[in-house]
Amino acid sequence: MPESDPSARSVPFTGHPAHSVDRAFFGMERRHPDVRWDAGGVAYLSGPPPNLADFRAYVGSRLGRLPLLMSRIEGGARRARWSPDADFALERHVHEAVAEGPAGWDTALRTALDAPFAPGAYWGIWLVHGHAPDEYAVCYRFHHACQDGSAAAMTFRTVLGEGEPSARPVPGEGRPTGLPRRVGTAVGLATMFLAGSLAVRGRRPAAPLVPTGERRLWRGRVPADTLRRIAAAHGGSAHDVHLAALAGALSVWSARSGVPLPRVRALLPVDARRPDEEQTWGNRCFALPLELPVRTASSRGTGSHDGDAPVRRLEHVMASTRKLRGETWRQAVQDLVQYMPDRPTAWYLRRMLSPRVTDVMATSMPVADKGSLGNGEVTGVALLPLLVPGHLFGVGLSFFGNWAETSFVADRGLPLGELLPELWEQAVRELD
Repeated sequence: MPESDPSARSVPFTGHPAHSVDRAFFGMERRHPDVRWDAGGVAYLSGPPPNLADFRAYVGSRLGRLPLLMSRIEGGARRARWSPDADFALERHVHEAVAEGPAGWDTALRTALDAPFAPGAYWGIWLVHGHAPDEYAVCYRFHHACQDGSAAAMTFRTVLGEGEPSARPVPGEGRPTGLPRRVGTAVGLATMFLAGSLAVRGRRPAAPLVPTGERRLWRGRVPADTLRRIAAAHGGSAHDVHLAALAGALSVWSARSGVPLPRVRALLPVDARRPDEEQTWGNRCFALPLELPVRTASSRGTGSHDGDAPVRRLEHVMASTRKLRGETWRQAVQDLVQYMPDRPTAWYLRRMLSPRVTDVMATSMPVADKGSLGNGEVTGVALLPLLVPGHLFGVGLSFFGNWAETSFVADRGLPLGELLPELWEQAVRELD
């Protein structure tokens, strides 16, 4: 396994200001120290796993291009900045979870999903192996104040990825003469979503689920071209198709699990980086709520008895996301993230993350065309979205190679959560 690589050359680093969204997540951690504010992903690989020493050397050889991962937060709450960590030690961040034979896979993966970070660490990587001689996994988790999904995807491509992801949509260069109109649009956008959140003040989560503190991960997948083909036929996006299928899956899951879902709101993280902005740094995302059309059709049986329901769900989602795909609103989201002061940013995020306002964290991310580690090839990728206390679950859609993979992260106390990936796949087939 190589210890150095030309593509992993070091990037000079003297410090980087923390963003208002970074500081908001740190503030939530201070207010709720018992809550876990981490997200991440799991890469599944074929081939014999490396030993821990070689794996640490491999990760270390690539950290030169990821200076944030060798940094720590310094300064007060309002002047916080990422600075080089003179005491950085790879051993505090790179670990292993060894399964005791084939039957030990679930236990080893749960260790990687639930293990706390080392003191002072904002991230960790676990090499998960022992269940098979020619399969293993790499689990990467990070504190959300450190990164958002786009930054984490760049970390994946630096450590394991090959090829480029699909282009992320970014707004064009703003014109100075358009600034007053942009300010008005940005303020109007934030006001609209906040007004919608205030309208549900006092609303309780759909079901009083008792958390156990243990997370579970369930995966599903369909060919990426299937989502794109459905989207093209209806004039939407692959993410629209994913959300419509999620609504269909929730309709059936609610009937089978006995968990009533009178209304479900998903929280959508939107990447708001400028075209020239480095993707590996911190948070540049904005959270937008979207009501999922779960009750479009009767939830009796499988839901497939109403042949028009899948299309109606997709049309509902597309009508809600159409403005978000447009240049004006995307520019407004970028302006909000770039210019909103700390206190309004923190208040907005706390409000949108509240289970009184939203029920599900739903994110999607183009990851890479392919990936490898030494002689091992990445065969699949599962996102680990932020699991907010009181939410039903977090769901992530990753595009890797020819596959669109959906991952559901939920507390072990969620009834019949293991059915969600299969129901999502079924809902995609109904749309197709």
